[in-house]
Amino acid sequence: MLERYGIVTRETVLAEGVPGGFFTLYSELSNLELLGIARRGYFVEGLGGAQFALPGAVERLRSLPETEDSFLFLAATDPANPYGASLPWPKPRSGRRPPRTPGAHVLLRDGEPLVYVEKGGRSLLRLTELDDTEMAAAMRSLADAVAAGQLPRLAIEKLDGEPVIGSGYEEVLLEAGFSRGPRKLTVSAS
Repeated sequence: MLERYGIVTRETVLAEGVPGGFFTLYSELSNLELLGIARRGYFVEGLGGAQFALPGAVERLRSLPETEDSFLFLAATDPANPYGASLPWPKPRSGRRPPRTPGAHVLLRDGEPLVYVEKGGRSLLRLTELDDTEMAAAMRSLADAVAAGQLPRLAIEKLDGEPVIGSGYEEVLLEAGFSRGPRKLTVSAS
């Protein structure tokens, strides 16, 4: 688990479904700390105090540049995405919490989840309130992810459970590079 995640917390162990939970691994992780293979510390804010990490993971965290508006597009089940496993998904205004499902994706900005892309790319769920500028930047980032080949295409029919055609965000998606269809807005890798 240390090699897969870099940092192991109680929540990570619970998400993995280890029989006996964190308690069963704690002594082994402590032994790895005594051997100098792992470090104990408080690496992820908001999670339990007993956290273990590989030294390389700690150094990578320290070397990350402090940039604003850094977007990251991940599969919902990617180990780098802690939401739905180690951390709970934020509760969107629509009330629907997204599942951690294969085929679904999440757009993060500075580590915070912004938009959930449902399996098949036909529906978006905003995970936080976004003003028009933030929404435009998020939609451009989604279009960029498709252009980079992270997804073959997005054909958005719904946004927060409502039809995207005729919504207040239709123009935002069009400006981000989506094209209008009869019932959906589409962007494809070219």
